[in-house]
Amino acid sequence: MESNHSTDSQLVGLRNKNLSAAMSSPPLGKFLASTEKKTRDKAIKNLSLFLSNDSRNDLSKPDMDKLWKGIFYGFWMSDKPLVQQALATELADLVLTITTTSSSLAFLRGFWEMMVREWNGIDRLRIDKYYMLVRRFVNASFRRLIRAEWDRDACAEYNDILMAAGGPICPSDLKVPTSLAYHLADIYIEELDKALATSTSPPLPAPLHTIIKPFLSLAAQTPTSVTYKRIQAALLNPLFSALSSPSQDDEPPTQKRARLTATTNGANPYPNVVSSSCYDDPKTEGKVDGPALRKKLLRAVFEIASQPETRDANRRKMYALWKDGADDEGDDD
Repeated sequence: MESNHSTDSQLVGLRNKNLSAAMSSPPLGKFLASTEKKTRDKAIKNLSLFLSNDSRNDLSKPDMDKLWKGIFYGFWMSDKPLVQQALATELADLVLTITTTSSSLAFLRGFWEMMVREWNGIDRLRIDKYYMLVRRFVNASFRRLIRAEWDRDACAEYNDILMAAGGPICPSDLKVPTSLAYHLADIYIEELDKALATSTSPPLPAPLHTIIKPFLSLAAQTPTSVTYKRIQAALLNPLFSALSSPSQDDEPPTQKRARLTATTNGANPYPNVVSSSCYDDPKTEGKVDGPALRKKLLRAVFEIASQPETRDANRRKMYALWKDGADDEGDDD
C-alpha cells in the first residue's frame, strides 16, 4: 500500500516538478516501461495532462528533447512483447488525446526529431519494436488529421515536420537514416487506409497529393538511386495501381470486407483510400474517382520532375513513371 502511494506521488510529481528535472530523469521512463498497466496508465495520463495544458506556452526545443529522452528511455526498457505493443499504442494515442492540434503537432515534431537522432543507435534486437512504434505514430497522425478535417495549415505543418532538417523524409539532410525513410514508404499508404477505415464517422476525403508530397520531393531530390527505387516500388506504384480502377461503392468498405477483398481477390490493397480520397482540398473537391485522381497525381509527378531542383537522374525516372501511367490510360481507352 505504501509502495503504491509512493508511486502515485512520484507520478503526480512529474507535473509539478521543474520540467527539465522531471522529463530527463529515469522515473518517467521507468513508469512508462512498467509491466503494471495501472502504473503505465497513470504515467500516460499525467503526460497527456501536461501536454494538453493550455495555460502554458509551448515547450521549448530543449525541453521537448528532454521529454522525448524520457519517453525513448521508457520504450527502450520495455522488454515484453505485450508491454511493448501496449506502450506503443498508448504513446501514439497521445497524439489524439492532446487537446489542441498545434500541441499535438509539436509533440509529433519532437517524436520524429528523436527518432532521427536515435535511430542509428537502435540495435537489431530492438529495431522491430521501433518499426512498430513508427507505424503506430503514422496511423495516429493520420487519425489526428482526419479529426482536423484535413485542415490545410495542419497538413502543411505535418509535412514540414517530415521534410524539414532533422525530419525523417528530409532530402537534403544526410544525417537522416535511409532505413527510416524506407520504412515510411513501405507503410505510409497502408496506415492511411487503416486510419480511414477506423474513423467513427465518414471522414472527409483524404487529400492524396498533400499526403504524398514529402515522398515526391524526396524522390525528386534524393542523391541515391536505391532511395528513389524504394519510393516508387513501395509507395507510388502500388498507389497508382490501386487508383487505376474506379471504386465500387460510395461508402468505404468495412475493415473485414477490405481485408477479404485484398486477400481473396487481390483486387485492391487500399480500398478505403480509393473510395475516400481527393487531390488537394476535400471540402471543395469532394471524393474524386480513382482513375481521375490517378491522372492528377501522375501530372503532379510530371510537374515536380520539371522543377529545376530535381536531380537529372531522378527527373528521367519520374518522366518515365508519368509516361508509363499515361500510356496505361491510353490502353484503357
